Formats: sequence, structure tokens, C-alpha cells
Amino acid sequence: MVFAHDTEMALASAAELVNTAHSEPDGLADLADLERYVTSWGFTGDRTHDEDELSAVRELRPRLERLWDAPEDEAVELVNALLAEARALPQLVRHDGWDYHLHATSPHAPLADRMAVEAAMAFVDVIRMGEMPRLRRCAAADCDDVLVDLSKNRSRRFCDVTCSNRTNVAAYRARRAAR
Repeated sequence: MVFAHDTEMALASAAELVNTAHSEPDGLADLADLERYVTSWGFTGDRTHDEDELSAVRELRPRLERLWDAPEDEAVELVNALLAEARALPQLVRHDGWDYHLHATSPHAPLADRMAVEAAMAFVDVIRMGEMPRLRRCAAADCDDVLVDLSKNRSRRFCDVTCSNRTNVAAYRARRAAR
């Protein structure tokens, strides 16, 4: 394990959130999509279940996406802004079968704030450990998705198996055509 479990989960959920903006149709097209995302990642706390909540979460996506492309100093500024705007107050908590882990916002804070702070706290760990190179874009020519490379040898290049297969098949066909 490269990072603590909660950090890895927060990074993976942030990557999936960012990548919902790259899909057609939008991966957060409606409240049902948001509900599926929130449920699949186990976000806790109060919810309003309305269009304002959906809009706030959608507006968070490009802010988080910038963290994948930012140099370290800029990433620090972005993380600090996310934490300050949500008035983060880190606390150790234990709930829902999870051992102690860090929550940095109240369970009553808006969902988008809780999501932003959870991602920002994960990026704090990434930056402090000098692991920014683990955050990258998918190597497939036709994909803009982001990924977190948690492999031991830092060799992950694709966001998923589909992109990997498509790229490898294209390379194979190009080699065969060159013969």
C-alpha cells in the first residue's frame, strides 16, 4: 500500500469524480447519477438531494482536475484554497465499520465541501510524500481521464483496461500494416 487506505480511497473517488466530466453523456447528468456516485464511494453526512447540490459537485470537478496537471507548488495553492474555503477542521473519527480515519469537515457541511476537503486531504499526503508523479493522465490518445498509479513500480499508464486494450490493438494493427 502506497498511502493509507482512506487516502487511496479519496484519491480514487476524486479521479472517478473528475472522469465523470469526460464521459458522454456526462457521468453526473442528474441527481440519480450523483446518488449512485455518493453511494458507491460511501460518502456520509447530510445531503440536500437537490439541483444545487448536483451543481456544486459538478463545479468541483474542474478544480480537482487541475491538481492532476499542476506542478507541486501550484497544487499546494489549490489544496490550501480547497481546505480554506470549506473551513476544514481535521478530526479522527470512527464509523460505519471503518477504524479511525480523518474527517476534516462537519458531517453537516455541504456535500461538495466534504468531497473537496476529502480529496484535498488526500492530496496533502501525496504532496508531502513527494508522490505527485503518481497522478497522471491516461496514455490513450483518445482519452482525457485522470488516474492514480498505485502500482509498486509506477507503471500504470491507462485509466482502465478498455483504453489499454484499444491502444495495444491499434499498435498491433499499425505494426502489421507496416510489414
